[in-house]
Amino acid sequence: MKTIELLAPARDISVAIAAINCGADAVYIGAQRFGARKGASNTLQDIEKLVLYAHKFHARVYATVNTILFDSELKAARDLIVDLYNIGIDAIIFQDMAILEMDLPPVPLHASTQCDNYDIEKIKFLDKIGISRIVLARELSLEEIKMIRQEVSCELECFVHGSLCVSLSGRCYMSASLGGRSANRGECAQVCRKSYVLTDAKGKVISDGKHILSLKDMDRSDYLPELIESGITSFKIEGRLKDKAYVKNIVSYYRRKIDDFLAGNCDFVRSSSGKSYISFTPDPERTFNRGFTDYLLKGYREKLLSPLTPKSQGKYIGKIIAVESKRFSTENVELLNNGDGLLIISKDGIVSGLRVNKIEDGYVYPFNFIPLSKGDLVYRNSDIVFEKDLLIDEEERLIDVSMEFKDVDSGFELSVADCDKNTVTVHENLPKILSQKDISETINLIKTQLSKTGNSIFKAESISVVLSNSFFLRLSIINNMRRKALEELEAMRIQNYKREVQGPLNGAVVYPYKEIDYRWNVSNKMAENFYRKHGVEYIKPAFEIKSSGDENLMTSRMCLRYENDLCKRINSGAVFADPFILFDGINYFTVSFDCDRCLMIIKKRE
Repeated sequence: MKTIELLAPARDISVAIAAINCGADAVYIGAQRFGARKGASNTLQDIEKLVLYAHKFHARVYATVNTILFDSELKAARDLIVDLYNIGIDAIIFQDMAILEMDLPPVPLHASTQCDNYDIEKIKFLDKIGISRIVLARELSLEEIKMIRQEVSCELECFVHGSLCVSLSGRCYMSASLGGRSANRGECAQVCRKSYVLTDAKGKVISDGKHILSLKDMDRSDYLPELIESGITSFKIEGRLKDKAYVKNIVSYYRRKIDDFLAGNCDFVRSSSGKSYISFTPDPERTFNRGFTDYLLKGYREKLLSPLTPKSQGKYIGKIIAVESKRFSTENVELLNNGDGLLIISKDGIVSGLRVNKIEDGYVYPFNFIPLSKGDLVYRNSDIVFEKDLLIDEEERLIDVSMEFKDVDSGFELSVADCDKNTVTVHENLPKILSQKDISETINLIKTQLSKTGNSIFKAESISVVLSNSFFLRLSIINNMRRKALEELEAMRIQNYKREVQGPLNGAVVYPYKEIDYRWNVSNKMAENFYRKHGVEYIKPAFEIKSSGDENLMTSRMCLRYENDLCKRINSGAVFADPFILFDGINYFTVSFDCDRCLMIIKKRE
């Protein structure tokens, strides 16, 4: 049977444990350095604690070492990977090819989406040299994923939810160009979320002051069966900077979606153990989102941008139906609560925000009344009740066990077995003293005590008690037997957990390109040696090492022609002069279009 993995982000150990409790089969987390989210670093001590907790459920922990490296950092990066392996990490997510030249322990290597896993030839090469898993580019369509699956044998992972980068991953240099904060170094300044003016070459204004590089968030929850059938085995949620409430909500939502699929498909199983118990109903629209898109999964068939605001849009409530002095009424006003945060979009596309002071007689009384009009759209982007539900929810994850209690010649015996075929048996050598109670009463008493699994990670799914007679047993004896058995079973689960092993890499595979430039992000001698060993003859350094000023700062599948109804494939009468010009108030950029490959290129204009 094929295993299916739900992979969750973790800003820190607290978020990671919450994700596991809510049903994540694996989490990915950053260490102190070299992670693509500089604001989400963790100590080795915390990661070790996380590994121990995760492995109880046979869940995995992946560490991100996915920035490009400078020569002075190579030793520190290798030492970090060795340390991570020694504390039990299950895989390293990498970007820099220097890591493939290092003398490392056999930790599985996952090629980050930052490796530009949009190029089929690069993907095939990584597979041929023996990489364990490839994280596919978000821009790939379902048909492209199916084609890749036919070409490679390694595991394939894809993103299914979260924030989207407008540029192909690993090929965005805009932040580095404008302020020296390199996305490939984990320092992205989110310049794609700024507002811009867009004109054509003759100065005709196409868009003025909107966030025209800011994409909606990804949501592919309706396409999980198709993605599974196309060969994806790991489903990744973006969000290593997101808070615990967000991660709990989204993980729980996808856990239910995947479990629904698994329930009707016996050829697939989840990759970890246990059931999650939560007290809230997950809903992605009720935590941070900019609106949703499946992002090109079935082609470019919808608008991808969230141009009015880069902030959370939240859940649509309805239209304003009446405005009075200091109060207004909206459709579905009964859905709102005191303290909710609202986002209002006017008919002119002006975005404003307010917070609800009270709801009374079908009207909203905001703390800060602002000009509103009938017909304005109302979204709730801070759901006070849902946020409270997430905060107070004590999510837990439990592994079903079967228990069998019986009397033997020397006393009493308790056997406990879990779903992964781990079994422990504990004995209590005691004289068997007959009890005056009816045997059925004794059996019920024993079952009651055995079912009290307390703070363990286990839940008694079935309990069998077989006695030859009614015996007197102190409750403390039954409790001690149960406690000892569960402690031994938990230790056995950790002991029997097997980490995957990275096989040797094939150094004889020829790289598909003889010449590579800044887009390959070669920032150190070891990465250069890697490419030369595989037949590359001409290598230009990374943008962060040397910039010519003429690089493509962004390469995107999002198309500003399409987003503004100017794509000539769907609007043959569109009139404009190339190239388009972007202006952020200080800098000018040229925007050109490669329509044959459906790519948009942004460059700095001097």
